[in-house]
Amino acid sequence: MPSDLLLAGLLDALVGDPPWLPHPVRGMGRLIGAFETTIRPWCKARGSLSLAGVLLACALPSLTFGLAWTMITAATVVHEWLGRSLEIWMAFTTLAWRDLTDHVIRVSNPLKIRSWQEARAALSRIVGRDTDHLSEPEIVRATVETVAESASDGIIAPLFYLILGGAPLALAYKAVSTLDSLIGHRDERYREFGWASARLDDLVNWLPARITAALIILATAVVFRRPGPVRRSVGVLWRDGHKHPSPNSGRPEAAMAGALGIQLGGTNYYDGIPQTRPFLGTAIEPLAVRHITQAKYVMTVAYLFGFAAACGFLWL
Repeated sequence: MPSDLLLAGLLDALVGDPPWLPHPVRGMGRLIGAFETTIRPWCKARGSLSLAGVLLACALPSLTFGLAWTMITAATVVHEWLGRSLEIWMAFTTLAWRDLTDHVIRVSNPLKIRSWQEARAALSRIVGRDTDHLSEPEIVRATVETVAESASDGIIAPLFYLILGGAPLALAYKAVSTLDSLIGHRDERYREFGWASARLDDLVNWLPARITAALIILATAVVFRRPGPVRRSVGVLWRDGHKHPSPNSGRPEAAMAGALGIQLGGTNYYDGIPQTRPFLGTAIEPLAVRHITQAKYVMTVAYLFGFAAACGFLWL
């Protein structure tokens, strides 16, 4: 129901993701870690680690969906309002607008007073790259890239799956996303074990990423109120959106880069190892802290457009 989605969105806006509140994603993370620790010693034969990764990629989302559906159904048998309340709570845990906004503010506020170390520490909580020696422009770039990417996999994609299959399907999506975050890497440790999770994440994010890019373009028209940024956003999305190593992340990042008139991409370091990604956008303006604020506004308006569309879809 649209009213249930509205309540879930309101809870996200008011509460966010405080550490004291139990959250399904943290439970998923512990399960993934326990499975990996248990299964790795047994995977000695060729291909066995890859097979274990496939099993995990299939099992965790399926179990998450089944458990959520069973709990909601059982609660509804007791009382309709109990079932609805449980589903609203589950739906709320899949949305991450408030959490993303809070993290972004924790990075931008120290930058405004030139507290570089505090900004780097805050950034390290939302990115996987090394942050200890980043300059201000690199901190800004990392933050804007995270805002754009997380607008898709942390906000619009869960919303997309909420309207398709309710809280159980949205939680199954979060299981896929969590798997990709923890083990879907291309390094030596996870190349075999995490490939299935990474490919599944690519699949389930394909359409939401492109919807997010379109919403960013619409939001750009509202935030900047002039045609130039909108034309740039469309142009950079078309020109650069496919250049990112991920088939999905480049779309919202390119749309955001064009909207802000900045250049994203370049060299990042992960545990001291450099990884160079193609540039997205044109550096019309040098990276500055104001671009974090602009990205936050664009992301929020895009979310509101998506949320309104989701409520309208459910109402119809």
